[in-house]
Amino acid sequence: MCGIVGVTGGVGAPSALDVVLGGLRRLEYRGYDSAGVALVADDALHVTKRSGKLARLVDAVTAAETLEAVPAYSSRTGIGHTRWATHGAPTDENAHPHLSEDGQVALIHNGIIENFAPLRAELTEAGVTLLSETDSEVVAHLLARRLADGGTDLAGAMRDVVQRLEGAFTLLAVWRGQPDVVVGARRSSPLVVGVGDTATYLGSDVAAFIDHTKEAVELGEDQVVEVRPDGFTITDFAGAPVQGKPYTVTWDAAAAEKGGYDTFMAKEIDEQPKAVADTLLARSDEQGRLVLDEMRIDEAALADVDKVVIVSCGTSSYAGMVAKYAIERWARIPVEIEYSHEFRYRDPVIGARTLVVSISQSGETMDTLMAVRHARELGATTVAVCNTHGSTIPRESDGVLYTHAGPEVAVASTKAFVAQITAIYLLGLYLAQLRGTLAAADIKGVLAELHAVPDKVQKVLDGSGHVRQIARWMADTRSVLFLGRHVGFPVALEGALKLKELAYIHAEGFAAGELKHGPIALIEPGQPVFVVVPSPEGDDSVHAKVISNIQEIRARGARTIVIAEEGDDAVVPYAEEIIRVPQTPPLLAPLVTVVPLQVFACELAGAKGLDVDQPRNLAKSVTVE
Repeated sequence: MCGIVGVTGGVGAPSALDVVLGGLRRLEYRGYDSAGVALVADDALHVTKRSGKLARLVDAVTAAETLEAVPAYSSRTGIGHTRWATHGAPTDENAHPHLSEDGQVALIHNGIIENFAPLRAELTEAGVTLLSETDSEVVAHLLARRLADGGTDLAGAMRDVVQRLEGAFTLLAVWRGQPDVVVGARRSSPLVVGVGDTATYLGSDVAAFIDHTKEAVELGEDQVVEVRPDGFTITDFAGAPVQGKPYTVTWDAAAAEKGGYDTFMAKEIDEQPKAVADTLLARSDEQGRLVLDEMRIDEAALADVDKVVIVSCGTSSYAGMVAKYAIERWARIPVEIEYSHEFRYRDPVIGARTLVVSISQSGETMDTLMAVRHARELGATTVAVCNTHGSTIPRESDGVLYTHAGPEVAVASTKAFVAQITAIYLLGLYLAQLRGTLAAADIKGVLAELHAVPDKVQKVLDGSGHVRQIARWMADTRSVLFLGRHVGFPVALEGALKLKELAYIHAEGFAAGELKHGPIALIEPGQPVFVVVPSPEGDDSVHAKVISNIQEIRARGARTIVIAEEGDDAVVPYAEEIIRVPQTPPLLAPLVTVVPLQVFACELAGAKGLDVDQPRNLAKSVTVE
């Protein structure tokens, strides 16, 4: 979950310090407990690192006395790191980069070295003094010892060392012996190469170098890369040459900037109409048939699927819950929802006719990646719903459905969530098309309704002033409950999660019908309760039942804040506050009803003076199990 960046450049290349600090600013969403840089120049390694936010590191390396004392900060080779702590508290000593005892090697690491304890004991017995509590430091010492034993090539030393490591890792290292080289290695953790005119870059995300180049190269599993000012070389861990997969990043640096907003989250909430529209773009042919070119799976095999299992975590799991309703309704296939971190530990019943759909914004979520690997071992077909091109989960899946939401920097997901739901709707309609469970005209009708959603989301955003006012009124609230039925239930869960993530207060989402089976005991006078009310339209609407649920909690003193569609007057007598959303077909309603809950959580957290982009204890991309 750490952010890593590396660069080496030739004549005319930007300074390594500027590249690394700029990359770390863009990667701070991946970790912000501490940060550090290592620069190579004047036959020496210059390491500066600080606990806390990146600003502390920037102050340290740009202080006048530092620049005067170390003119090497004009270096064109360096690595940098933002940390999300696993082993060891966020302190200066535990911050990366880690130096080897002889000062020859500096190393940064994302992931977990699972066998670090015996390696640490081995080094201690050999007389090496370790300065940190981290699992990462051992790798720096192992590299230095390998090079001291006669090694003349950092990439070769890295290949030797990684074969001793267990766990998931991305490693970047620099060595005084090769001052214009940065070497990286990856296993089950993200790493990508950036190819510029005068420099070559490495990053855990293309955001690390998007200011300098849009040309990128994917690295595969168990690969080592050596980057030089004029290019790069990729091998597997055994040393055999490997060809990376090049691609061009389709967004620019401005897309990852705040663009005048106070926070990234506020910006990303407002980008949701575009996220939905872009995810729908070019998904059908002239006849109106869905065409999902990225799927890469034989249509006959998909049509023969007899069960869908959706694996995901956090917000993505609620997108999966919405998907269950849609896929079962349209494609008539049973759908199971699994937390990725539980899936492979319970001996799931999976076979050749099972379709396992993973949902991950980053495509690097370790729990979900391991679930996908387990599903493939069991013979299932796998499809990834993902927002990040070239990430590990899409590469290791049989097919992929990219969401095209653009970069999402705020840790708490918003636009990625609505894009995931949109993509999963497309998958459900595609399966229905292949299986013949929906007529072509019906599929075209749903697609038309989906294409109308961006304007409806924009209307909700344009009218969100009332929601913001409610949030400010409730800034001192200690507990909020959320209720929903049918597709409104996962929306309630997501609303509660957003409030927990951003405002650090108790929040719970419940299926409204479950209330009387226990949770109604939580209701006391003045308890705020958001209720996601379904449309009254349709023969199978549960609208009347939700109205009854509202009456049950009001009778016990709850303060009801109701999200209801325009024209639904039946809710008026039972709501202290009403938040209106445009009329939308019931199955598609989550795309509009979730938006006020996102705005509410963002505004309430802001009113409390909290950092909505980087909530405490959380990181954007969870790349450890």
